[in-house]
Amino acid sequence: MTTTTPDLWSISRTSQYLGIPVGTLYQWRHRRIGPPARKVGRHLRYDPADVYAWFRGQAA
Repeated sequence: MTTTTPDLWSISRTSQYLGIPVGTLYQWRHRRIGPPARKVGRHLRYDPADVYAWFRGQAA
């Protein structure tokens, strides 16, 4: 059985997409206000679909 999973984004790629510094993503994660991330080993990874959904849910 073959499953396809989307490529996960690094914190650098996510910050680039959102146009914010990496440090801001770390602060948001600490405050639990940013897009959901998962730990993979020592690294944070973001599912692009979660980032898109989080971004659409933000008030302008």
